[in-house]
Order: sequence, then structure tokens, then C-alpha cells
Amino acid sequence: MILIIDFGSQFNQLIARRVREYSVYCQIDPPGIDIEYIKSLNPEGIILSGGPSSIYEKKSPKIDKRIFDLKVPVLGICYGMQFMIDAFGGTVKMSKRREYGFAELNIRRNAGLFKGIEKRTQCWMSHGDSIQKLPDGFSITASTENTKIAAAANTKKKLYGLQFHPEVVHTVKGKNMLKTFLFDVCGCKRSWTMKSFADDTTARIKDEVSGKKVILGLSGGVDSSVTALLIHRAIGKKLTCIFVDNGLLRKDEGKKLKETFKKHLRINIRYVNARRQFLEALSGVTDPEKKRKIIGKIFVDVFEVEAGKIKGATFLAQGTLYPDIIESQSAFGGPTSVIKSHHNVGGLPKKMKLNLIEPLKYLFKDEVRLLGKELGLDENLVWRQPFPGPGLAIRIIGEVTPRRLNILREVDAILLEEIRESGYYRKLWQSFAVLLPLKSVGIMGDKRTYENIASIRAVTSKDAMTADWARLPHKLLAKISNRIINEIRGVNRVVYDISSKPPSTIEWE
Repeated sequence: MILIIDFGSQFNQLIARRVREYSVYCQIDPPGIDIEYIKSLNPEGIILSGGPSSIYEKKSPKIDKRIFDLKVPVLGICYGMQFMIDAFGGTVKMSKRREYGFAELNIRRNAGLFKGIEKRTQCWMSHGDSIQKLPDGFSITASTENTKIAAAANTKKKLYGLQFHPEVVHTVKGKNMLKTFLFDVCGCKRSWTMKSFADDTTARIKDEVSGKKVILGLSGGVDSSVTALLIHRAIGKKLTCIFVDNGLLRKDEGKKLKETFKKHLRINIRYVNARRQFLEALSGVTDPEKKRKIIGKIFVDVFEVEAGKIKGATFLAQGTLYPDIIESQSAFGGPTSVIKSHHNVGGLPKKMKLNLIEPLKYLFKDEVRLLGKELGLDENLVWRQPFPGPGLAIRIIGEVTPRRLNILREVDAILLEEIRESGYYRKLWQSFAVLLPLKSVGIMGDKRTYENIASIRAVTSKDAMTADWARLPHKLLAKISNRIINEIRGVNRVVYDISSKPPSTIEWE
């Protein structure tokens, strides 16, 4: 495995994605972890991520320098490289000229991480500090016009540093560099697959649960469905799934999900109608973080009540994914900036009476789909587009009311119907509608209207960590807009969101 140390970069999850694309397991941990813990992981290599801090700042994140005595290859990226150079006595200072964006990398020798790469290639820079002096044993391996030490190495100790980001697509040969580090330098093998993950996780769940009962919130999405199959595979009838109708679902979704569960998942399932409880708690609330916290708390409260009805229930299972954790508070306590909290992460009260089990928390979405196929999950469920746990509450900007929910449900139903009929459903990561807290003037039947605005959001992505707005055909967008305005009372304007992630997030709240 490869250990990735999170120094606060918003790209650290991309490093993990690139490593896993080569069937090598990796995990992200904060810099404050103990050296003995690192030894227990027995990593084949360590990657130090980038970050927003400066190494000469008093409170800059640091990891125990004894990692360099483990005789394990280390790759430092951006801040990670600066930490490594500083640890060995080199000099890092603020640059006279910061470097952000594309840069031409001039490689001195096609060896080490640059094996097989042409001497001039494009890279992506993002730094305000630069290395002024290298420690003994290190040599410059690449430069750019503005950065003399754009890459350096101590090949004897197997220490490598890159001032640029090889994990982003803008660094044309970045994947090649990471591949060389994994296989040529670290000696990793392509041994991490969804089959091995399923087998290992099944055994771990069986051992952790140890004959006790597990409750799982089943929404019908791929995350909770795969979680259910994985746990059922480990403990069978000791798993009870609970479908909570929170009143925030899509049109007819509760009915469809119950039918799907009965048809595809031969698992103990209970249905709980908690619509009034959720909607009353959300009344008058407009802040998106408060919405998420409220929904998360009620979700757990409902489960605690149900747990009391199931004798011997000890565990609460959730389909939490890696991006949920990374975006909510950083990867397990690291210094990454908080973007937004997820219902599976930020909404759990400290005094929850059930123990938490999250078998997918180290997986990205595309890996969950592959795991679902490995477990034999129905194709329609495997490829179901993501739907947020807080449901339509975070797709209604402002207060959530029964009337606004009904309007959004109808808008969303038309959108998905047209997306499916057009053949774009499987091509998109997500497609959904957002109801804005604004109204606009319109003319319908020669009369003035003052109604709601609906925004359409459709994005392409591989793992939701980055996403681009989908270039849907104008003819399709026109049909969607016409149907929404003509068929739904309460909407007189439709707009299309053309924002990518970053800087925007996929969901509006």
C-alpha cells in the first residue's frame, strides 16, 4: 500500500485516485499520525501532498521526520517537497514571482521519475514559495522558466520531490511519473481489486460485528445498496435495513424504491414514514449547513427509535464514501479546508447509541459501482445517478415547504424523463433541478406572471472530486425548458448551470 500524508491540498484526493487507477491500495492520513502507526501499515511508499501553508510558518503542518529513516521511498509534491528539503537542511523561501497554472518543464535527464518522458513537457504549478538551496545528496532533475528547482531527487535514499502537481490532468505526463514511482521505485504490485476488497471487507465485517445485529439506512442509491449487499454477504439475516421516507424524495421514489428492494434485495427491510418529523424541523430554516445538520440528527434519532425495536441491534451501517469525508472536514483530521459537511459525516451526534460501521469509507464512487457489479447488483442500481442524503432539501435554495417540494419534484421528474429518453443518463454523473429563492416576471396567456426560477444542473465526472458542466444539445435543453414551463404551475423561467467543479460544487448547497 501507499500512504498519502494530507498537508492540506485540495488535490490530495486526486493523488489517491491516480494511485488506485493502477490497482494499488492507498489511504490518506493526517501529518500528526504516530511513527509506530506508520510502521504498522508497512507501506511500500509514502507520498507527501501539497498544501496551502509555508514551511517557515510556525504552525505549518509537519510529520515526524523519522519517516525518512524507514528506508521507504518518499515522493514530496509541492509543499510535501518543501517539507522534505527543509527536513534535510535545505532552504525554502517566498518566491519573488509566484507560479500558478501551466508551465513548461525542462527535464535534465530521462531517468528516475522522468524515465521515458520527453525532455520538454507541460506541468501544472501552484506555489508561492520556492526551494533556494538543496541539501547534500539531492540534485536538480527538472526546471521551469520561473522555478530553477522544479524537481529534485536523492536517488540513493529514494527520495523524490516535485514542485508541480503530477496528479492533475494538466500535467501531461503526470500519471507516467506516478506510475514510475509506484512500480519502479516502490516495487508495488497490481493486487488491489474490487474482488480483493470485497473478500477482505466481508471478513473484517464478520469479525467486527461478531454475531451482533446491524441496522442500515437503505435509500435505494448505489452506495446504500452496495453497503447492504456487502454486509448481508458477511452476516446474512443479522442485517436489518430501514427505509426512511423523509418527505424529501423525488416523485414516486418511495414507492419505486420499495418495489426495487423487494425485487432485487432479499434482505430484511422495514419502512418508516417520518415525513412530518423532517418537514416540521426544517420549517423556517434557510441555512444549508443547518439543513444538513437537522436532517442528519433526525435520521439518527429515527434509527435509535428503530434500534430499540430490534433486540440486540448494536451497529448502524452507512454508505459513507471517501469524498464525503474529504469534503466535510478533511481526510481524517488533516488540514484540508472544510468545503461542506455531509449528512453521513457532519450530522452524527456525539452521543449516538449505536456503533458506526462504514465499509465503503475508503472508496470513491466509481469504485463503489465496480464493487456493486462484483457483488451482482442489478445494473439499474449500479448506474443510478447519485442522490444526496438530505434529498431535495438541499436542492431547494431557502426554506423547504410542501409547496416548493411539490414544484421541484415535478420539475425534476420532467428533467430525468427527457435525459433518459435522450440517451444521456449513463453519460452524465448527475442531472438534477434546483429551485431558486427568486421569482421573475413572465407572460403566459397574455397575462403577467411572477413565478419561480428553476435551474438545471448536469455534470460529467469520474469520481465527483472534479466535474465539468455537460454540453447538452440545445434542442434537448429547449425541450426540457418548454415542458417545465408549460406543464408545471409555479415556474416561468428555466436556466442552465454552466459552472465546473472547482470552483463550484456539484450541489448548490
